[in-house]
Amino acid sequence: MSTAPGPSSAPAWGDAGLVSGEAVELDVRAARIGSRTLALALDVLIQLVSALVLAGVAGLLLAAAPYGMIDLATERALLTLGAILVLVGYPVLFERFNHGRTPGKAAVGLRVVSLDGAPVGLRQSLTRALVGVAVEWPGLVLPLLSWVAGAAVMLTDARGRRLGDLVAGTMVVHTRTATRWTPVPAMVPVLAGWARTLDLSRLDPGLALSVRQYLARQHRFAEPARGELARRLWAEVAAVTAPPPPPGLPEPVYLAAVLDERHHRARHRLAAERALAAPLWPQLDATDWDRSLEPVTAPPAVGPPAYEPATTPPAPFTTPAPPAPPTMPAPATMPAPPTMPAPPTVPAPHAPATVPAPVGLRPAVPGGMVPVRPAVPAQATAAVARPGPDRPDARTAPVAGVEPTPGRQ
Repeated sequence: MSTAPGPSSAPAWGDAGLVSGEAVELDVRAARIGSRTLALALDVLIQLVSALVLAGVAGLLLAAAPYGMIDLATERALLTLGAILVLVGYPVLFERFNHGRTPGKAAVGLRVVSLDGAPVGLRQSLTRALVGVAVEWPGLVLPLLSWVAGAAVMLTDARGRRLGDLVAGTMVVHTRTATRWTPVPAMVPVLAGWARTLDLSRLDPGLALSVRQYLARQHRFAEPARGELARRLWAEVAAVTAPPPPPGLPEPVYLAAVLDERHHRARHRLAAERALAAPLWPQLDATDWDRSLEPVTAPPAVGPPAYEPATTPPAPFTTPAPPAPPTMPAPATMPAPPTMPAPPTVPAPHAPATVPAPVGLRPAVPGGMVPVRPAVPAQATAAVARPGPDRPDARTAPVAGVEPTPGRQ
């Protein structure tokens, strides 16, 4: 699909006018004199280097040959053969085996093709090279006049062809696309009120992306393809939006209004989400993002500048006192051992009962009564002293009047 020439100064794409054998117009751009001159200069530089290399190799071979074997005719024949290889063989070999591109043409982005867009053949490449050597470059026949004639032919031809292209039935085209980016058109003020009432809930993101790509690249399409594509896109957009637009405007204007309103609502929704999340996550605040894009400046200096003398005289130098040695913490006091509870006191034994003394016996005590030792269990003890901190050598003492039990000393 070809495109019509745009209003800008850039060359239009598809001005080569190539039609394939299937009657399909090829979307390519013809190479003009500027790009072709640059490619020729690069090729001439490479040819000069190649000629120097061939001359050096030939000189070494001639120097190694026996004396008298190489005469003047042989030297001229070798010189002619080298010139043919450099001037004719160089373009023919590269155009035949490198898809119509010499190193200079490949660097600039050019290619030699037939008038029907087919790859260039060996006969065509040889014809172009022979005509170029004889008339154009280096122009063995009337060099200056042939150069002027070749430049005039290239400037007047609609496809920028030279004499060799006219004879061989070829032309040079660009292989790289000249892309021109244009902004998406904005919404016209007439449709502003209608766009605010649109229901865009069913507008698919993929369809919106297709509309944006069409609006950004519609200048590259030619009629009637450009209008047909716009009508198809608007039919899809109108089926998922409401209400219908006011009549009387072209489809690209409606598409631009819908896309602009969709972007406007998306910006407001994003701003509301940021405002809601700002108290919870301050890093998402839009003002912080805007401030981060500002250039970083040094904070204002506080106090006198660094070059002004200080108003307060410096304090005299004093030797600092040595640091005090660290104090050891006081040893922890051991708690007093717990005191054992006092043993239960055994009640004192009852007073011994007195019985009358036998007749004729002297009473042991006044009153004629003999004391009787009461029967006390052997286990009973009174005021048993236990060893303690104040009496470390205390022992258990038996109760008065009770014999100690063997084995319980």
